[in-house]
Amino acid sequence: MPSQRQFGAQSTASEVVADLDLSHVAAIVTGASGGLGAETARALAERGARVTLTARDVAKGESAAEKIRKSTGNPKVDVRALELMSLESVRAFAVAFAERHAYLNVLINNAGVMACPLARTADGWESQFATNHIGHFLLTNLLAPLLAASAPSRVISVSSRGHRFSLVVFEDIHYQRRPYDKWSAYGQSKTANVLFAVELDRRLAKQRVRANALHPGGIVTELGRHLTQDDIKEMMSRAPGGKMEWKTPEQGAATSVWGATAPELEGKGGLYLDDCQIASVRTSPDDTTGYEAYALDPDAARRLWTVSEQHVGERFDY
Repeated sequence: MPSQRQFGAQSTASEVVADLDLSHVAAIVTGASGGLGAETARALAERGARVTLTARDVAKGESAAEKIRKSTGNPKVDVRALELMSLESVRAFAVAFAERHAYLNVLINNAGVMACPLARTADGWESQFATNHIGHFLLTNLLAPLLAASAPSRVISVSSRGHRFSLVVFEDIHYQRRPYDKWSAYGQSKTANVLFAVELDRRLAKQRVRANALHPGGIVTELGRHLTQDDIKEMMSRAPGGKMEWKTPEQGAATSVWGATAPELEGKGGLYLDDCQIASVRTSPDDTTGYEAYALDPDAARRLWTVSEQHVGERFDY
């Protein structure tokens, strides 16, 4: 099967899982009340997976879940409240999930915010870094024992080509001393998503929990709710060649679903995925695909792990 399956930029999430039986799979998709997350959850449920959607707005999440139940005929779709900017909310979700569920095979860290005005959490952290990375860092580690007990398991970090906008500036992650720039803030949070996958995979691979990061593609969803027309022009100007290729949500969810389920990725981790393929490092500014070398730097990944533990006030030794 693996050698015959070929997917690319135009593949949809349904196509990626069309030949798979996921009735044995339990999955969590964060930020699944709409857009990419909802389509990711739908595709998994379509093939029989039990799927938990997380949402800040539970009513909106329940509406998405009901649509998935009706369209797939799969009743095993539920919703749980999760606010990634709140460590208390993350801990409460993890405890409740572990109490209610005996196994977890797939965790897709999909939720995120992009290029928003400067905002800080109750802990004083810049909101994009807090939501996109710190919340998912804590959530994943709290669920790690369940993932290990259910192995083989997979963790997917939904990053972005936007990681090219900035490496993680460890000297001033939260813009306490440097001027705030919403694009560099977004970029370093997306770089953090990749680095987290690298170090998580290094630590958990022996327990058969593999982690990968990915770029879903350019998709028009609520992720861009803070963007103005000028912001969109600037984003496009930052793209190679000054233009972007756009995907539908069905196409955008494909790489997440491929990373979470593909038999050809069994036993593989610490990778960056793009267009349902394993991507390579960029060697030229004109490269439209691939990742920056700093995003998979193992030393930076270990440093980020330590810094993240300091943020959440817990150590996770694997």
